[in-house]
Amino acid sequence: MATTTPAKLGRISRTHYASQLTREDIGFEVVVAGWIEDFRDIGKLGFIMLRDVTGLVQTVLKGEILLKARNIPRQSNVMIAGKVQETKAKNFAVELSVNEITILSEASLTLPIDPTGRVESNLDTRLDSRALDLRNPKVLDIFVLRSGILRIIRDFFSENNFIEVNTPKIIGSASEGGSNLFSFDYFRRKGYLAQSPQLYKEQLVLSLDRVFEIAPYFRAENSHTLRHLNEFYSVDMEAAYLDYTAVMDLVEDLVKRLIVFTKESKRVNVKNPILEPKTFEDLTQKQFPRIRYEDCINELQNLGEEVEFGQDLSDASLKKLGEKFSNFFFIVDWPLDLKPFYIHEKEDDPKMSKSFDLQFGYLELVSGGTRQHDVTKLKSRLELQGLSHESFKDHLRVFEWGMPPHSGCGLGLDRLMMVLSGVNNIRETVLYPRDTTRISP
Repeated sequence: MATTTPAKLGRISRTHYASQLTREDIGFEVVVAGWIEDFRDIGKLGFIMLRDVTGLVQTVLKGEILLKARNIPRQSNVMIAGKVQETKAKNFAVELSVNEITILSEASLTLPIDPTGRVESNLDTRLDSRALDLRNPKVLDIFVLRSGILRIIRDFFSENNFIEVNTPKIIGSASEGGSNLFSFDYFRRKGYLAQSPQLYKEQLVLSLDRVFEIAPYFRAENSHTLRHLNEFYSVDMEAAYLDYTAVMDLVEDLVKRLIVFTKESKRVNVKNPILEPKTFEDLTQKQFPRIRYEDCINELQNLGEEVEFGQDLSDASLKKLGEKFSNFFFIVDWPLDLKPFYIHEKEDDPKMSKSFDLQFGYLELVSGGTRQHDVTKLKSRLELQGLSHESFKDHLRVFEWGMPPHSGCGLGLDRLMMVLSGVNNIRETVLYPRDTTRISP
């Protein structure tokens, strides 16, 4: 007999996800579980659209079970048992003839947002109810895609002989001499939240040769923009015996692999410009442009921008460059004075550096370069930037133990996800974003 009963732990035994049901299952009894997205009642028949993390399944109800199902609120979590059968619905390969519904958890009749997305809510309201917001398939898809992207990144580094590491996030001094750190009392001493793994990953190449890390970092920047967060995820790598051009090659190969994965994934924004056939082909088949900083300055001056050689590139300048180079491009060989103390100078022009930034239009995604491994030059660079040797003594002594030449970079995962998922606000790519106004939920 068809029933509608409260859940018992011993009865929770899903056999299929929604996306796994195919015509090959016709005639078989299956059990699916998820939340009721829609309920349509046409009298003698009713239809529940059950959604789970993989997609939708249409279920057909009649008789006593239909009468009882009419009282189950939408978004309630249920388990449905039934027989797979043919369907006339255009959007489904099969449907499920229901013989039992188990209510796992009833949803409130007054939800803070519409998780189907049909009634729009502003982003702040959605973030206040993020767990429910994720039932919106467009939102869910971003984070399923992000999970796949992380898997591809790990596979890529493993294939290239990198070792995954975990560096500390509670530190006793500034990683790069910057001032935008969160500080706190650490057992009567001053502690900081790490803004970068830079010093640690350089130290680790002494013995581990090639390392990478995917981890959160923290910057106390009072910036509330569409591309800034105070807690962000970074993909960092460091490799011995490679120069910055080889690191650029690795970065480009990785990004191209991620673009292909995004294109092949079902979890994509179909309106994403980088996935349009011509753009996709160009991005995956051609080398990303590599433009010298000096040429960028000349280009900007030709466009009427008031910028001089030696100045950093402002947002306005990067937007101008982004209009000409609208997709991925590298800016290489920056003035040494614009780069941190650990960046190596060019041998043929010591005022310039072996460095690069990967841009997507105006959006900076990656910064990297060849590192200075000569401890004497490192000390000199610290002095030039007004930093004390004492503050970096633990770091400097490692360079006296036979440090190999090395290069590396840091990639902003959340920003890259903006590009791959086709959204324009970084908060859309982070489950629980932290910015200057948000510290909960």
